[in-house]
Amino acid sequence: MTRRIVDISSTLRAGIASDPPGMEPRIEYLDHRQTAAAVCTYFPGLAPADLPAGEGWAIERVEITTHNGTHLDAPYHYASTMDGGKRAITIDEVPLDWCFQPGVKLDFRHFADGYVATAADVEAELKRIGHALRPLDIVVVNTSAGARYGEPDYVARGCGIGREATLYLTSRGVRVTGTDAWSWDAPFVYTAKKYAKSHDASIIWEGHRAGREIGYCHIEKLHNLEALPPSGFMISCFPVKIEAASAGWTRAVAIFED
Repeated sequence: MTRRIVDISSTLRAGIASDPPGMEPRIEYLDHRQTAAAVCTYFPGLAPADLPAGEGWAIERVEITTHNGTHLDAPYHYASTMDGGKRAITIDEVPLDWCFQPGVKLDFRHFADGYVATAADVEAELKRIGHALRPLDIVVVNTSAGARYGEPDYVARGCGIGREATLYLTSRGVRVTGTDAWSWDAPFVYTAKKYAKSHDASIIWEGHRAGREIGYCHIEKLHNLEALPPSGFMISCFPVKIEAASAGWTRAVAIFED
């Protein structure tokens, strides 16, 4: 049996439109020559010229939030409570068995940017691909945003997953979902237009807020979902263990046993 691993994580990069203005990551790259003098401070009497090729070590200083790059959101991100009133768990409390399970891909690339997917949409796609949901399946959604990562319009691209669609999944035992868009919900620019007309606050972040009823995690800024079939693979998305945090970065991958 041959194991094949497909990377479904976005590359953390600075200087691209991966997040709304003011929320982008910053990365300072220090090369071997820039750090040579700093290396010498650990060893009195050592000079940069004494080092092989006069080189120290390459390091990077990164300024990011836990929601930059491909990351796993904990229920605590959505609200202070989950499961109808229990304290919402933080990323260091997420059960690890949620994060390594069979994967299912829903192809929603045909939906318009800003569309809010419904429970009926999810049910129809599951019927189309011939998959019956099982508890702890990891369900990822391929949207039109995936192909636009890093482009100026990325944050405003893709459909969102609404409250009813989210609860359709979580009520069947799904505890981790994912999207290649910036957010599990529809882009804010579209929700803001709807809110301006209706003043209905329940439409704001409705997919996330569904976690108040049934706690769940989701992965945002996935990548390369087009390369995945509808099912027949495992997904690994273990988050970095950050104390009491709302999210943790993950190198999400799909694993095939051929």
